[in-house]
Amino acid sequence: MAEVLSQSEIDALLSALSTGEMNADELKSEEKKSKVRVYDFKRALRFSKDQIRSLTRIHENYARLLTSYFSAQLRTYVQISVASVDQLPYEEFIRSIPSATVLNVIEAPPLEGHLIVEVNPNIAYAMLDRLLGGAGESMNKIEHLTEIETDLMKGLFEGGLPPLKEAWSSVDQAIDPHLMELETNPQFLQLVSPNETVIVISLSAVIGKSSGMINLCLPHVVLEPIIPKLSMHYWMNEKKSETTAEEFHALKKNVAHSAVPLTAVLGHSKITVRELMNLSVGDVIKLDEHLDEPMIIQVSGFPKFIGQPGKRKHQLAVQIIKKITEEVETDE
Repeated sequence: MAEVLSQSEIDALLSALSTGEMNADELKSEEKKSKVRVYDFKRALRFSKDQIRSLTRIHENYARLLTSYFSAQLRTYVQISVASVDQLPYEEFIRSIPSATVLNVIEAPPLEGHLIVEVNPNIAYAMLDRLLGGAGESMNKIEHLTEIETDLMKGLFEGGLPPLKEAWSSVDQAIDPHLMELETNPQFLQLVSPNETVIVISLSAVIGKSSGMINLCLPHVVLEPIIPKLSMHYWMNEKKSETTAEEFHALKKNVAHSAVPLTAVLGHSKITVRELMNLSVGDVIKLDEHLDEPMIIQVSGFPKFIGQPGKRKHQLAVQIIKKITEEVETDE
């Protein structure tokens, strides 16, 4: 983005040009010089900004679904939201996470390769504490998990995979994620080469009184077959699906047989609670409307027609006079 000069800077520049302190020809020659930008090949940027935005949108939905799932399972306050989405080398991701943490290795057919969901020890043990009947306090003992505690965590995190599947369905990509293994030492987890670019989606999580991060690591080599689908242009074109004539008629047929409540409002009246308590059979309640005023006919609670009361074949009836085209003020 070009730098915007303030008015004082513009005045100073014009003054320097007019006094000869600056040469206009020199400025033009500087503009023609090629501008060099440093590029680090170890941190190759393989995802465009458009694709990053799509991934952010997908995982914002995933964070909402995960919040509902963990809230139901742990029965405590849970808040999960997307904190950041970055692309970096796999080696840098491994160095950035704790030496003892919870790493879920996930397969997601038809994608080839593995995804990683890293859960910070503070959050992981708070979840485990809630599952075992505790208050959800955090205690870093990830290195010494028992077999029972490991199985409990596996069951909890496996239940968090359907929300991931649902979130990815929004980009017309069906994946079937399932948990392969649960690891606690990131140094033993060399799923891709150290220089391979990965997308790291960092979710900020609050479980009860404990807080921490949940990081999703998505290698570029795994997402490569579906990267075109992450483009907003592709996404919007796919969403523009026209309804066929058969689908339209089927929908119209179903709607035509739908039942909706129809209410004819005779009038309104306001009485005190004392008067209500003292009502008995035979009492008359005076309405605010006059006898010759038209009635409002409501459909599902919304005013749609104006009518008048009457009888048809010895039964009470309402005759529709006209359709309401503008908002009708009703004193409800």
